[in-house]
Amino acid sequence: MHCPFCGHTETQVVETRVADDGALVRRRRQCGHCDKRFTTYERPDVSFPSIVKKDGRRVPYDRAKLQGSLQLALRKRPVITEQIDSAIERIEEKLLAAPSREVASNRIGEWVMRELKKLDQVAYVRFASVYRNFEDIDEFRALVDKVKR
Repeated sequence: MHCPFCGHTETQVVETRVADDGALVRRRRQCGHCDKRFTTYERPDVSFPSIVKKDGRRVPYDRAKLQGSLQLALRKRPVITEQIDSAIERIEEKLLAAPSREVASNRIGEWVMRELKKLDQVAYVRFASVYRNFEDIDEFRALVDKVKR
């Protein structure tokens, strides 16, 4: 494992923990050169279904894209990284449990909205405003009113 700070190739595992009910292993590592610590995660390599876009294109599932969307919606919000990782894990579990080898992107968007609604209402509204592509302020106001209730 290369150190993300200095690029040195020798790092030492200083702590190992099982996380997310055994779904992944969290390792704290320390660089042998610069002595900085960092965390790595190990998870099983599984085959996710293809994602079917609105225009009919099929693309491979990309965890980084899902994570980026969640982080963008949650930017400057009081939600910790572990909560985001757990939300991603729950979405990935739904993907893996899908009966088909293809999942529509709008279905994933709905799963993301459900997770954001549980994590942070402001992030939920942010994501929904882009995802649902509101045409006017009344649609946006209706969503905010729904969240307030």
